[in-house]
Amino acid sequence: MRWITLLAWLGLCFAVAGVSGHWTAVEVAGWYKTLRMPSIAPPNWIFGPVWTLLYAMMAVAAWRITLTAPSQERTWALALFLTQLALNFAWSLLFFHWHQIGWAFVEVLVLWALIAASALAFSALDRTAAWMMVPYLAWVSFAALLNFLLWRLNRG
Repeated sequence: MRWITLLAWLGLCFAVAGVSGHWTAVEVAGWYKTLRMPSIAPPNWIFGPVWTLLYAMMAVAAWRITLTAPSQERTWALALFLTQLALNFAWSLLFFHWHQIGWAFVEVLVLWALIAASALAFSALDRTAAWMMVPYLAWVSFAALLNFLLWRLNRG
């Protein structure tokens, strides 16, 4: 049963990754290429491997929390995790699918706060799971800065 739960978390996280990745791939060759890029923008090829690793780590972290004893803390931690995952999905929708760079920046700030809240909630239940969220938080911190700079360079 433990491994089925892990597969479910991996399936959910990679379903989000798949749809978001599709929107990204479609737009990177078109709309995204037309944007003025800040000097800190990494090459496009880096995003796929980084996000693949991050989604895998997120899934394993959520799975580890699922394995802890049932409690209000566990329910809250998983609710925060699912909410941040939904916002992760929404960011791709806003930025890549709808080209709303400014709104995507506002949204990524809320996403960042929910990732941090998830990690904190995880830390009360499983420190390893909490630490597994740190690279994701760091990457979204960079992504938020990149999003802000893209918005500034491409307004109007």
